[in-house]
Parts: sequence; structure tokens; C-alpha cells
Amino acid sequence: MQDRGHLMTELRNPRSMHIDRVSIPEAFDIMNAEDATIASEVAAARASVCRAIELVVAAFESGGRLIYVGAGTSGRLGVLDASECPPTFLSDPRMVQGIIAGGWEALRRAVEGAEDSPEDGAAAIDQHDVDARDVVMGISTGGTTPYVHGALVRARQRGARTIFFACVKAEHVPSEADVEIRVLVGPEVVTGSTRLKAGTATKMVLNMITTIAMIRIGKTYENLMVDVNTRANRKLVDRGTRMIMTVTGLDRPAAAQLLEDSGGHVKTALVMHFRGVDRETAQKLLEQHRGHVAPVIQR
Repeated sequence: MQDRGHLMTELRNPRSMHIDRVSIPEAFDIMNAEDATIASEVAAARASVCRAIELVVAAFESGGRLIYVGAGTSGRLGVLDASECPPTFLSDPRMVQGIIAGGWEALRRAVEGAEDSPEDGAAAIDQHDVDARDVVMGISTGGTTPYVHGALVRARQRGARTIFFACVKAEHVPSEADVEIRVLVGPEVVTGSTRLKAGTATKMVLNMITTIAMIRIGKTYENLMVDVNTRANRKLVDRGTRMIMTVTGLDRPAAAQLLEDSGGHVKTALVMHFRGVDRETAQKLLEQHRGHVAPVIQR
């Protein structure tokens, strides 16, 4: 059996050693103080996160996908981030996908032992028909998950670019990924419970990767979420209407009518307004500019 005791995520945290004997407010303060250190450790990984984003943008622009692979908390966070992209950015659900060891059952209940098979990780990559256009990101906060490493090896064999995320030092757990993201958040408040600081760091990094990549391919105008499905619910109809009001200066009734005329698509509505064109022409202009609103309406 492999001894993982030297890994940063397995070490005891001296600052929480007596957390079982303090009051609830004191326990809160301990956890809050530990969580406050996460952002600076993510910042220290800035260069590698940016390189990862560049790979993902290139994949999207070539018709490829970002595929997360993980087990346990890491797998669930990958699936979560993937599932949030379509409603946020109106992206094709195939663009960002999550693979979790143990399959969909593992999202709701731990499937113990599923993470121990590199062969299963490789098989999952084959099942997703990964190719050279894709980017596969393995997430293993403790760094050693066989399922994840098996998936990354197979992804490289199939020509995909690879990213490896871990919260342990490279010298302790090396990888051969094109980009390594190491966010060294240190020992957890409860020893080995990487759903805590390591999980928070994972969510922060995944947020950055998909959000900035989507921005780069034209899914926002300024900081407005203009590529949104306003047909989904009333909240998004209201948000779409307000975005049109903000950018165009129209009053609410006029903005609501413009949104309706555009087929519920804020980007199309903005182009219709600023270029004085109908819906079909606006959509063609957006296609010519690869979905980017700014170069169309600022002409």
C-alpha cells in the first residue's frame, strides 16, 4: 500500500489541532482563517492557470471540448462546473463535460474504490471519443488518483492536450500533462478532508478557466452575460431586458419588445438596435464576428 503521509493534503494542521475542544464560534474562526488563505495560493498559480485557459480557448475555437476527469469531490466539482456552463453562457452542453469515477451514481453517493482503476479512467476517455481538438483536465487534489492519471495518459495517446490540477507539490506527485496547476493550500482543518480548502481552491480555478474561456470566445459583452437563454425562466427574461436597457438606454417596454423581436437572444437584440437591422441580418453579422458583440455594435 502506498504511503501518502508525506503529501501536503495529508498532513495535520497545527492551527486546528484542538478544534474538537473549542466553542462553535472559535471553530468558525479557525475555519474562516484557513479559508482566507486560499485566494493567495490560487494567485500564486496564475501563470499555469492562464496557460490552461489558453489551451481551452484554442480547443473551443477549433470545435474541441474541455473534459474534466476526477473522483469524489474533484469529480463532482468538474461535473458541477460543466453543468453550469450551458445556462450561464448558452454553450453547447458538449463543449464542457465532466467525467466522475463511479459514474452518475457517484454524484449522489460515494462509490468507494472507483478511483483506484487507471484502466477505467482510460476507458472513459475512449467512451468520450477524445481527439486532438480536445483538452482533458485531470483533477486530483491529493495528486495520486489512479483513475485520473489513467485518463490523462489515454488522452495524450489520443492526441489531446492535458491539464493536471493538484494541491500537492510536483516533486511529490509528478505528471506529464501539458500544463500543471498546483494550488498549495496546505493541510486541511480536518486532516485529509480535501473537500475543504482544496475543494474551494478547485472551484475557484474551474470558475476562472471556463468563465475566462467563454469570455474570450464572445459569450459576454463587457461584463454582461449577453449569451443567455431568456426562454428558460422569468428571471432570465428580466435579466435580458435589463441588459438591453443598460447597453441601449431604451426604456423597459421598448427593451422588452426588442428582446421579443430578437427571438429572446440578447446579443441579437443589441446588434439589431445598434446596426438598425432585422433579426436575420443581426445573426449573420454575429456569425461573421464569431459571436463577438463589441466589434459589431461599435463600428
